Amino acid sequence: MSHRPAEARQASSQSAPAPARVQYAIVPVPRLSLQTVARRSGVHPDLIRRFVALGLVEAERDASGGLVFEPTAPAALARVQRLRTGLCLNYASIGLVLDLLDRISLLEAALRRAGTRSDIPPWT
Repeated sequence: MSHRPAEARQASSQSAPAPARVQYAIVPVPRLSLQTVARRSGVHPDLIRRFVALGLVEAERDASGGLVFEPTAPAALARVQRLRTGLCLNYASIGLVLDLLDRISLLEAALRRAGTRSDIPPWT
């Protein structure tokens, strides 16, 4: 036997309304062609192809086999160019430096989330 009043038993026996279903639209990520990236970054398309082959810039292939890039590709190319001219690094070294900079950014973000250090300067 329950020790709750009848009103409470009746209210709890009624089912709660089902949560509304949320539908999300799938929005395709805009891709940039090789020519668009070359124009926006001021880098020759052959050099961009070389960077892709070296793994310095990420690209995918479209249905026709052409290179397509994320919208952030011109910024990534500018970063590669800055490392090349500013530090006089060869392209193999630039790949290592980019990997290390990405790793540092991840570690700094984890420290910020943990609240451990708030005085870490951003390096990107």
